[in-house]
Amino acid sequence: MTIDHGRVVVLYGGDSAEREVSLKSGEAILAALQRGGVAPIAFDPAEGGLAGLEALAPDRVFIALHGRGGEDGTLQGALDLLGIPYTGSGVLASALGMDKQRTKLVWQALGLPTPECVMLNAESDWNAVVERLGLPLIVKPVHEGSTLGITIVDSAETLAAAYRDAARYDARVMAERFIQGEEYTVSLLGDEALPAIRVEVPSGFYDYEAKYLSDETLYHLPCGLSETDEKALAELCREAFEAVGCRGWGRVDVMRDDQGRFWLLEVNTVPGMTDHSLVPQAAAHAGIDFDTLVLRILDTAGRCD
Repeated sequence: MTIDHGRVVVLYGGDSAEREVSLKSGEAILAALQRGGVAPIAFDPAEGGLAGLEALAPDRVFIALHGRGGEDGTLQGALDLLGIPYTGSGVLASALGMDKQRTKLVWQALGLPTPECVMLNAESDWNAVVERLGLPLIVKPVHEGSTLGITIVDSAETLAAAYRDAARYDARVMAERFIQGEEYTVSLLGDEALPAIRVEVPSGFYDYEAKYLSDETLYHLPCGLSETDEKALAELCREAFEAVGCRGWGRVDVMRDDQGRFWLLEVNTVPGMTDHSLVPQAAAHAGIDFDTLVLRILDTAGRCD
């Protein structure tokens, strides 16, 4: 059955630190929709603002805005007030998913495994942080994605500098226990968990360059887990996704330690859709091509209470 999507606007660009990635995601989504028989309208809120979007009178909005202002619940709240259906999670899940520390608090309350973290400020006792979390540890901005501002810290002496680097991106910075092991990511599409991907980076750190620019990063599909372990990982990620209140589509990032235990890192409510992105790779392995994936995401557009 063909769905009449009406007037579709793709929101991309924006003014967050992830603008460049968002532009690439949006361009790929626009092209896919055009190939799928939809006549999408491209809109960059950094140029036209909310009034410009309202003037377009969209029937549905495909959100391809990464980071703050597009992924943190503010845009979702505005669209709810305007009565415009949109892709992805609603206000609460978007805001919570953008906050790595508070997401952890929810997971911990439900008994879901996630590495311990400590909030940092300029007056933090760096030695006490190291004593609590051990070395190495990870320092990251609470509200950024795309690995922006993240540092692996190997000594108490470099912890202060890592904090200052992360604080350039966000007023709230956290240190997290480092999980040595393999990195996995599981994409969710509706009620379906797509095949897990194991990410392998020659440098050992999945940073911005490894994620979006490097051709040396390896994405293992199938991921190499046993059928039992991959099912357990999929179920854990579904639980984590639902715990935050997410819907429609998204991605959960996980580490597996040397004892085979999975540890939840974060949830992404507007994942990348570039040629290096993980959701399209997982979908392709499940037999869902990029154009079909984009249309299926658009089909989930709705409003949350």
